Amino acid sequence: MKKFRQTTLRERAILTGAGVHSNAPVQLILHPAEADHGIVFMRTGLADGGSKLIEASWAQVSMTELCTVIGEQRDGAIATIEHLMAALAGLGLDNVLVEIDGPEVPIMDGSSAQFVDAIDEAGIVEQDAPRRMIRVLKPVRVDIGRGFAELLPATKGFHLDVEIDFTAGVIGRQRTALELSPQAFRRDIARARTFGFLRDVERLWKAGFALGASLDNTIALEDERVVNPEGLRFENEFVRHKLLDAIGDLSLAGSPLIAYYRSYCGGHKLNHAVLEALFADPSAYEIVVDEQWRRPLRGQAQSLRAVAAAYAPDMG
Repeated sequence: MKKFRQTTLRERAILTGAGVHSNAPVQLILHPAEADHGIVFMRTGLADGGSKLIEASWAQVSMTELCTVIGEQRDGAIATIEHLMAALAGLGLDNVLVEIDGPEVPIMDGSSAQFVDAIDEAGIVEQDAPRRMIRVLKPVRVDIGRGFAELLPATKGFHLDVEIDFTAGVIGRQRTALELSPQAFRRDIARARTFGFLRDVERLWKAGFALGASLDNTIALEDERVVNPEGLRFENEFVRHKLLDAIGDLSLAGSPLIAYYRSYCGGHKLNHAVLEALFADPSAYEIVVDEQWRRPLRGQAQSLRAVAAAYAPDMG
């Protein structure tokens, strides 16, 4: 499959489950879509019996507390889209119609693994249209509290470097980095699960969150231990999941990014904020098609080499 051609599904994929926050049962159908369609959600099962189309776009984000929500609650929002979006972006899918009959994407096992399995079973096909990409031209940074997120120019590909820092010793300070590709996503990121602290459960329930959370879909933490009998899938599963979330959130740019992404103590709010900052400055990015990305950024070859060294994976 050519790297610079658009892609879609060979056939539809169907998944069922419940939302981690709403606990509402939902059916999700991933449909093939024509070239230049993009990722679009079709929310069915609305009170009036109708349906609503919502583009998977940063401009459609209405909430970033604990999950990413697109659309407005009054006419059919869709919550917790990040794990599905990460799977679509991680496997390089450009055009999919996501039909969903409930208010929240099913949590499945708390990772992207089952979405990846469904996509692999349906198959991915190349389309006769060039892929559009968004090339970051200059640094864009957002700071919120002690955390930050930034996008930096890159000569090729999408590189992510994510660091978290929790006072709880069971997590502590963790960092991981990779260049996004289907192989790296499947191997290193897709199976990393969401996590939460048991001490927060009652507060979340009162606020209407985590109503569907369980040991089947969440790494549960109590004091300084992992409650789940099977333990962790990766030694640093917590930061891998934060990187998974970042892939999903940043895919709301609408096209693959050619950039370095770096975050410290980030999350959905910072991921969305850095996209808002990028698109608020037309001089910070350009749209490139097919192999246009191969031409170097004028006068920036030396600085790009420095950036690549600074944000190379930390293997220590």
